Amino acid sequence: MSATDTSSWDATFRARVTPIVAVIVAVLLLAVHVGIAALLTIKNTGVYFRFSDQVSFVVLGMVFAGLALLLTRPRLRIGPAGVAVRNTLGEKVIPWSQVRGISFPVGVRWARVDLDDDEYVPVLAIQTHDKERAVAAMDEVRRLVAKYQG
Repeated sequence: MSATDTSSWDATFRARVTPIVAVIVAVLLLAVHVGIAALLTIKNTGVYFRFSDQVSFVVLGMVFAGLALLLTRPRLRIGPAGVAVRNTLGEKVIPWSQVRGISFPVGVRWARVDLDDDEYVPVLAIQTHDKERAVAAMDEVRRLVAKYQG
């Protein structure tokens, strides 16, 4: 089973609030950069801004918006092969033999996959901002962990 095979995963979890906020922030970042780039040549301030400066400012806004959109990627998938955690950049498939459990300790912002030797992998897909949805997700996660580790 590969990490991209969608039929082999029992459940997929994603955050709800953080991706919405990330999209809003990305749109605002890009809009502000485009707006400022458009305003660069309106008034002479003693510095001469060229068209290339305006384009660079818009490209910089696109880079910042793209970085903000990385927060829309977190996902947790659970299936027979183990637990697949994708945070902002890459996905890591952790086999059941290495998983000690999935917990959501008091006082932390997101869940985590507990491993041997007191190590863990953060799970940004289940966050405190999602409130009842996070509670329901953790109930389902606990049920699936019991199914595969029971």
